[in-house]
Amino acid sequence: MQNNKTGHLTDVHGLAVGHFTDLNAHTGCTVVLCPPGTVGGVDVRGAAPGTRETDLLDPVNTVPFVNAVLLSGGSAFGLDAASGVMRWLEERGRGVRIQELCIPIVPGAVIFDLLIGDGLVRPKSEEGYAACEAAHGPQSGPLLQGNVGAGTGATVGKVFGGELAMKGGLGSAALTVGELTVGALVVCNALGDVVDPKTGHIVAGARKNPHSLELLDIHAEQLKGRVYAPSLTQPGLNTTIGVVATDAQLSKVQAKRMAQVAHDGLARTIRPVHTPMDGDTLFALATGQVQSHVDMVLLSTLAAEVTAMAVLNAVRAASGVRVGERFWPSVGDL
Repeated sequence: MQNNKTGHLTDVHGLAVGHFTDLNAHTGCTVVLCPPGTVGGVDVRGAAPGTRETDLLDPVNTVPFVNAVLLSGGSAFGLDAASGVMRWLEERGRGVRIQELCIPIVPGAVIFDLLIGDGLVRPKSEEGYAACEAAHGPQSGPLLQGNVGAGTGATVGKVFGGELAMKGGLGSAALTVGELTVGALVVCNALGDVVDPKTGHIVAGARKNPHSLELLDIHAEQLKGRVYAPSLTQPGLNTTIGVVATDAQLSKVQAKRMAQVAHDGLARTIRPVHTPMDGDTLFALATGQVQSHVDMVLLSTLAAEVTAMAVLNAVRAASGVRVGERFWPSVGDL
């Protein structure tokens, strides 16, 4: 089994990931399909989220299982893609059974990507269905990363205006310790810079001017007293969303805890993070394939670590995008 490991979310046994990517409009969506009995959780830290079915994942609420998670571009319009995911699952009888009916449980979250490409093109039901059709597990090879799926139109480093931003994207990572595997998939569309926690160096973020490839360092500028421009940085234009998953058997309470600690990975790699202008949201999934006692301290360590790794992979795998005279450079362009 170890030989099949890819270092991505699909290392968590039973999970499959599919993308729909529109490179012309610079948007897309990503679906994580879950095996039966997968327990879900969520933690929303940003103050400008776009989400669906997050209340259902509260540990005090009834339904314990989820069938899929949707991550999408298109801002609030992109939540429509979840109806296509539900249709795909319903056709296969995957969901809560109520007499002859089947109701799939599909939580989701979106990023704002409407200003990088064609803002009138957003993932819809058909695109959500197509992402399900494209889903595959580790047997099909490593996941695509960068400008793909929900990360197609992602950008980072926008505190002082979008004209200084760089290209963000979608990234994934996984670690296995003993029997326990934890993986993450993250769409990085952050207001802040992306920082490598091992070196402290900025990997991607705001540039000194629209024509420069030299990084600014948002954190240092803020400490000097420079403030963001509200006219350029409106609520909801930024967000980092993702899924952290394990093959351990968890309760809804423990899944919620895993989602909470995974945000530590965002805090290590994004500066600033969880701002009033971001909608940072992380879902947690536990497939229950490993039924031995789970060490929650180890699980917490791994959840934060793979989330941080996925953020770095998201920007490092991204490609620069030119639309007209606007250019969003990537890490590779630096």
